[in-house]
Amino acid sequence: MDMSIRFPGLNLVLDHVPRSFEIFGFEITIYGVLIAIGMLLGIFFVVLEARRNHEDPDAYLDLAIITLLSGVAGARLLYAAFSWSLYKNDSGQLLNIRSGGLMFYGGLLGGVLGGAVYCRIRKKSFWQMADLACMGLLIGQIIGKWGSFFNRESFGEYADNIFSMQLPLTAVRAGEVTTAMREKLQTVDGGTWILVQPLFFYESLWCLLVLLMLMMLLRKKVFQGEIFLRYLAGYGLGRAVLQWFRTDKILFPGTGVDVSLVISVILFVLCTVVVAVKRVMSRKRAKVRMRRIEKDQQAEKEAEQQRENVAENLETETVQGEKNGSERDTEERGSSSESVTFAAAAGGTEEAGQPDQEQERSSEESGGQPKS
Repeated sequence: MDMSIRFPGLNLVLDHVPRSFEIFGFEITIYGVLIAIGMLLGIFFVVLEARRNHEDPDAYLDLAIITLLSGVAGARLLYAAFSWSLYKNDSGQLLNIRSGGLMFYGGLLGGVLGGAVYCRIRKKSFWQMADLACMGLLIGQIIGKWGSFFNRESFGEYADNIFSMQLPLTAVRAGEVTTAMREKLQTVDGGTWILVQPLFFYESLWCLLVLLMLMMLLRKKVFQGEIFLRYLAGYGLGRAVLQWFRTDKILFPGTGVDVSLVISVILFVLCTVVVAVKRVMSRKRAKVRMRRIEKDQQAEKEAEQQRENVAENLETETVQGEKNGSERDTEERGSSSESVTFAAAAGGTEEAGQPDQEQERSSEESGGQPKS
């Protein structure tokens, strides 16, 4: 099988792009390695950010383990639910995830449920932890999507542009080759090739842009969960656009409707509306809270002014009372002095009149006796 990949618009030829490698006879897929690297880097970023925000990094490590296990289970179950014909005769294959068969949105749902249960048990805020954890998930997606490059999957419809990718027809699954691709088959070095859009590259680039946007908004969020909801809306928008061009679609039974496309559109619309409504409500609550604070501050100022007025009145009354008391003391002292003076004057008059009376009595006695 030809293992080369070409990018004609970039004049780039990769002669050998393996799907896997062996270590001690054990085959390891490059897709799995990239998923693991992306996951570890995402966890590392989240732990560092948690420490910088003075949060418990161990709680995020526990959350990562729980969401990883529940996410893998959810991804497998959702895929099996829409591809049951592949497993109805051999249900044991449900556990064989090495052969592929995972849906991202199933993993997202399983991870959210597992994380919510963990936060409920540990009495943590799910929305607060999700705001930070979703950025670690984005890092995993940015790196992990390149696994589709090595697997020759998740590509789009025929396109001829600077980023178009050329793949050998024998290297891809027959069900993913569309009519437009077959009509535009190309022959290179005696082999038959198809020209497709590298959607894995577009999705990886989109996830990077979403990550940068969320990092700028992290310190400016208005409510807990805003970053996580913006992630769902942002990723849903990009995935809806890219999903339209994918050839490996999983459809609702009996319809031609793409499951991932419907979920992406719902996530984008619903989360965008929720964020807009909650931001408006948060602003209103903030204004009400600010008015209440201003009212409390005004009441406190008025109470303080009243206390100052009462204290000032008490001080004035005290000073006036002391002044009145001093005046009364002065008046009392003045009245006492006048009384003493009057009494002294009256006493002197009586003493001056007493000798005259005695003289009169003496004259009467001497004049009333006969002479001998």
